[in-house]
Amino acid sequence: MTAEYKVHGAVAVITLNNPPVNGLGLSTRRAVIEGLNQANTDSSVQAIVITGAGKAFSGGADIKEFGKEAALQEPNLHTVIAQVEQSGKPVVAAIHSVCMGGGLELALGCHYRIAAPGTTVALPEVKLGLLPGAGGTQRLPRAIGVEPALNMIVSGEAVKSELLAQIPGQKLFDKLASSPEALAAEALALAQTVGERHADGNEALPLVRDLKCKHPQGDAYFGFVRNMVKGMSKNYPAPLKCVDAVEAATRRKFQEGLDFERELFVNLMWTPESRALRHLFMAERAASKIADVPADTPVRAIQKVGVIGAGTMGGGISMNFLNAGIPVTILETKQEALDRGVATIRKNYEAQVKKGKLKEDKYAQRMALLSTTLAYDDLKDCDLIIEAVFEELGVKEAVFKQLDAVAKPGAILASNTSTLDVDKIAAFTRRPQDVVGMHFFSPANVMKLLEVVRGKATAHDVLATVMQIAKKIKKTAVVSGVCDGFIGNRMIEQYSRQAGFLIEEGATPQQVDKAVEKFGFAMGPFRMGDLAGNDIGWAIRKRRYVEKPHMKYSKTADLLCEMGRYGQKTGKGWYDYQVGKRDAIPSQEVLDMISTYRQSQGITPRKISDEEIVQRLVFALVNEGAQILEDGIASKAGDIDMVYLTGYGFPIYRGGPMHYASELGLINVVQAMNRFAQNPHDDAQFWKPAPLLARLAAEGKSFA
Repeated sequence: MTAEYKVHGAVAVITLNNPPVNGLGLSTRRAVIEGLNQANTDSSVQAIVITGAGKAFSGGADIKEFGKEAALQEPNLHTVIAQVEQSGKPVVAAIHSVCMGGGLELALGCHYRIAAPGTTVALPEVKLGLLPGAGGTQRLPRAIGVEPALNMIVSGEAVKSELLAQIPGQKLFDKLASSPEALAAEALALAQTVGERHADGNEALPLVRDLKCKHPQGDAYFGFVRNMVKGMSKNYPAPLKCVDAVEAATRRKFQEGLDFERELFVNLMWTPESRALRHLFMAERAASKIADVPADTPVRAIQKVGVIGAGTMGGGISMNFLNAGIPVTILETKQEALDRGVATIRKNYEAQVKKGKLKEDKYAQRMALLSTTLAYDDLKDCDLIIEAVFEELGVKEAVFKQLDAVAKPGAILASNTSTLDVDKIAAFTRRPQDVVGMHFFSPANVMKLLEVVRGKATAHDVLATVMQIAKKIKKTAVVSGVCDGFIGNRMIEQYSRQAGFLIEEGATPQQVDKAVEKFGFAMGPFRMGDLAGNDIGWAIRKRRYVEKPHMKYSKTADLLCEMGRYGQKTGKGWYDYQVGKRDAIPSQEVLDMISTYRQSQGITPRKISDEEIVQRLVFALVNEGAQILEDGIASKAGDIDMVYLTGYGFPIYRGGPMHYASELGLINVVQAMNRFAQNPHDDAQFWKPAPLLARLAAEGKSFA
């Protein structure tokens, strides 16, 4: 059932019932129309209430219909709202919990509105690269004023019902209920009152569409807003179109404004930016679903967490759990290391307090949840223990053997490894089913991504528990199988290899960085190397030279490290750095080193276009991503995109490497790769398309 119909005295109540947020899918829209017709033909009914079951009035469009024909089928949302407005009997919206997108547009079509305090109200369509498409840009400015409405529509941010009710002259809410619990009764009472008032048909029913909509500064105001929005929404067309639509509400007749809004909405639907943002929206939700782990899998209770290592990663990991109200015990081998780690956590929190992002009492509460120890035995009551020690298998072995001896039965033992074999780590214990990888990204208390590495023995309830706890600590969790580097670092290695070949062939580090940053990356590969530490990549390459002697690398990165240029931490890497600053200054010493190396290899430098730089770097990610899918390391392309959007600075408006490749057309990607394979200074073997990529391109399909 998607909407329930009940009559209470002289009031008919239509309750949206489409879990989890009462999305306005086709069957729900049909049920609302049926309810309206039934109420209007029942002589005993004087008024109608529309509300929502469960924990939402309505979250708007039904995400299950995104991109499908059902989203546009009649009755569409415009038709439903028109039927509400044309009802011969007053319709009252009883709003509670969540009222967003199409849900708010439906409420704005009702004749009266009563809201529970604490209701979250928003028109978030701009976050999907769209604008409200069912009258939101035309009705909300009439209900609460142009400026507050435009702020909500352009930002997509939610506002609480109490704040909206305080806007002078607002017509959004006729009444604020005394409490969420009292909403139902007070909505019935309001409906009874307005039903009696309009029973004789002499008083017209109030419509938001009939309210005046003007701004006293007119052209000057909208000119100012456009300049502001343009500066803040680079690469995103939707925010400026929101301004156009709201301006139309102040200049055109209502129906003309509605038609203009619809035209803008349809045009935005076809933009690559909106497709990318909608892909991100769906991929983020899909990432939490694991094909062979049912949604109702019982989870283990996580009431206390142990973290081994008080360094940068260990401290950052600990803060995630403290922020969520979960007690943490940090273990170190020396008291000085513990003291430094706790001091860093305090410093991070104090910085938040100073900026007004954290209240003093919350800071005190979080620190009170933190305890420290030098003894493994003090971790015996922890439900989840995460090691964040040096990335070396022998070190991990010592840690997990000790954990196996002291951890209670059923405790989850997690490794924060970024590249190592989780199955080998699990084999150091007598409980491999309880072992999982939890790869946090630095800084761990800031970065959103968490790679959850599934070992061959990892139990289903362990996976379900870790995915659940990831949500609690506000991480985007993506499941990876076991391989060297998992999803993110396995792909970034190929990206970095290409960056090395490019500078061998004639590009400079700053040209490569600027090209990909112009494409939209947060940071180019050479600036990223300097930030992370070039010695980290050096250690990985040394291992590769033994394990995979056939794999080709540019030697320039090794030469850089031999010069002691490890990056920002040493004040010099691919760039030079001034003390206390992070500005990357081009280094003549590095350029000379690259030039000397080219001469030693007989390479004549050539001019390389920014387009070639971007294609080689991005398509390297795509080809390795396709191989990861082929190998079963990632279960879906959207998971790979989530890793790169939330952990590696890939431009959000391009939707991730796999989505971007699909947008370009996989046949075009393969053709470019075939050209790169002809380059004698590149790795021809790598540019052989992964089987999945070759197959999809030949069939004219995409990764989706």
